[in-house]
Amino acid sequence: MASSSASSAAAPAAAHAPDEVTRRVAEWVVGTRWQDLPPELIEVGKKSLLDSLGLAVAGQHAGSGPIVLRYLASLGLTQTRAKASTKTSIPGASVLGTGARVPPRFAAFANGVAIHADDFDDTQLAVNQTRVYGLLTHPSVTTMPPALAMAQSGKRSGRDFMLAYHLGVEVETKIAEAIAPRHYEDGFHSTGTCGVFGSAVASARLRGFGPEQVQQTLGLAAAQSGGLRENFGTMTKPFQAGHAAEAGVISADLIALGWTAAPNILEAKRGFFEAEGGGFDPAVMTRLGQPWTFVTPGVSIKPFPSGSLSHPGMTLLQSLIAANSIKPGEVAQVRVGASKQMLNTMIHHDPKSGLEAKFSIEFCMAILLINGGHASLGDFQDNVVRRPDVQAMIKRVDFYDNAAADAAGLDKMRTIIDIRLTDGRTISGQADYGKGSPQDPVTYQDVADKFHGCAAYAGIDAARARQVVEMVRHLEDLPDITRLTALLEK
Repeated sequence: MASSSASSAAAPAAAHAPDEVTRRVAEWVVGTRWQDLPPELIEVGKKSLLDSLGLAVAGQHAGSGPIVLRYLASLGLTQTRAKASTKTSIPGASVLGTGARVPPRFAAFANGVAIHADDFDDTQLAVNQTRVYGLLTHPSVTTMPPALAMAQSGKRSGRDFMLAYHLGVEVETKIAEAIAPRHYEDGFHSTGTCGVFGSAVASARLRGFGPEQVQQTLGLAAAQSGGLRENFGTMTKPFQAGHAAEAGVISADLIALGWTAAPNILEAKRGFFEAEGGGFDPAVMTRLGQPWTFVTPGVSIKPFPSGSLSHPGMTLLQSLIAANSIKPGEVAQVRVGASKQMLNTMIHHDPKSGLEAKFSIEFCMAILLINGGHASLGDFQDNVVRRPDVQAMIKRVDFYDNAAADAAGLDKMRTIIDIRLTDGRTISGQADYGKGSPQDPVTYQDVADKFHGCAAYAGIDAARARQVVEMVRHLEDLPDITRLTALLEK
């Protein structure tokens, strides 16, 4: 049984041998209680939860949204409000932003795809210089949907939901931090691969599993670990996140029925860390909750619907446009210098779709210049990307490897911008971090404003959106999570 302090919650597991990682994780998951969560963790978590709920409803309007709904309908498992006399009589869990309810595993999948569809969700930050800053996982997308689906179907409290969410996020982020950098560098999409463990932990916790069952759930989830970076800029990137969100629910469902899996899947010679990374740092896995990743080093909440590596440059360019009143017609050329790793991720230099634009520094710079420093969900659409004025501005952006950015280290996203104007002037700046990072954090009100924008984009009325904002603000007092999900249905 955990004590009442967050630091001591993980302490008993430290007695295990270094090769008992999966067992240590399982005991920590089972032993941690609501009172072990520090107040600052609860408050920062509310920002990511509200952010995720807004992205879930907005993401149903991405190109993947209607396809997912058609797929679910084809399975014959979808229930809608039109088929029932009251909301409470509809079985299953909500596909947020729609009137559909499906079994929890499919709700986790659909909401996971939606949250990641616009690449607008929170990002785990790497601080070790051997790892690329901002490129570990998107922690909430794989953990919030399964926790919400299972909490809704079980009519659990806000505290139950939040505890399962935080336990899942902490395990997922520590695994992403521990695995050897080769994992990401060689092409794995860590949100899809490491995300299955966050989903598994949240699902196992809400089922009330003991340590052995949690170990088995992690083993079965690992068998579903997958995701490749080559899919960035396509619908398959959010699919990988949605699949990870679903995998934990499937795993917990089967383990509850007696399914078996390897109990040492993380540390085993042929297990997750070795097979997908070629090794890991065991010390990281002894630090569960010491400190919580969401508290230190923190996570980044995005102000722009694009790859996180674009955000320092976009934040910087936004400020340069405002300070110098730069007009589109005045721009002759924009040079954007960054590290090799950033060029290796922002791979679409001549984008023709909204999805490609999210991984295009050229588009991100171009749209800000054309819009006077603004970029929203509506800008990352195929028709906008293909507009002649946008394509012309993209061609004025030169994205290149900068030696100073490489020298700054992988733990920074150093971005150097030089804007050459038609009158011969050059305006320059440099940034290591973007708005929304722990170095330049957003407030709960900032996230509420983003949520209202997502809700409006999804057609949810302002009055209901305000109710959601206030309900999440006091989520620990909510006796039944279905009160929240009801506000996010159509």
